[in-house]
Amino acid sequence: MDAETLIMIAVTFFAGMGAGLGTGFAGMSAAAVITPMLVTFLDMTPYTAIGIALSSDVLASAISAYTYGKNKNLDIKNGSIMMAFVLLFTVIGSGVSKLVPSHAMGSFSVFMTFLLGIKFIVRPVMTTKQAMLEVSKKKRTVQSVISGMIIGFICGFIGAGGGMMMLLILTGVLGYELKTAVGTSVFIMTFTALTGALSHFAIGDAPDITVLVLCVIFTLIWARIAALFANKSTPEGLNRATGIVLVILGAVIMSFTFLRQQP
Repeated sequence: MDAETLIMIAVTFFAGMGAGLGTGFAGMSAAAVITPMLVTFLDMTPYTAIGIALSSDVLASAISAYTYGKNKNLDIKNGSIMMAFVLLFTVIGSGVSKLVPSHAMGSFSVFMTFLLGIKFIVRPVMTTKQAMLEVSKKKRTVQSVISGMIIGFICGFIGAGGGMMMLLILTGVLGYELKTAVGTSVFIMTFTALTGALSHFAIGDAPDITVLVLCVIFTLIWARIAALFANKSTPEGLNRATGIVLVILGAVIMSFTFLRQQP
């Protein structure tokens, strides 16, 4: 096995590990981790890297959603409503972004990942399921519609950050307890990532199959491990673990972004 192949395996392993942990613990999009690593270390074009990341996101989010759902930490009804509006307003936000110079806004989602991690460590989400269920169904439906519109528009406009925006709004605005928030987030991300991946490859060229398969497998394995651990942990433990994962990933991604910008 030559050095180039070893580097490819190492990069895809660590990219998949970071993406899987972020997905399983916090409903984070795999694109936030995999894309900068493939671009920085494998000299891949951003467009192709994003397509591979979105493909990795599909199965990782699906297995995470299954794990959270099996443990009754998933709100499918309101998640489906939110997902419909996320998809619709992602298209609208993407269209508006073409009229506004927003290339510098992509780094916002990375910085938000770092800050959100600190927030979970310093001020953990301790909402209980009982308190969450006390909100009326009508109010929750209206909140899901409005939140889906906001998340979708920002995601389409910036081009990233959907998973983090969902986690922030589900816990901070809709009052979800953390496990249900993550479970609902990965449920939505399964379909948004699938839509993004299909459209990505339909428009562009086929990716490197070996890199694609390795990223998908490694992300899936680590997402499953993270989701199993998250569902068995206490609220305090999950907040701390989620915060640490987000802080580390945010710092690492910012470092990769800096390296990529160097001449």
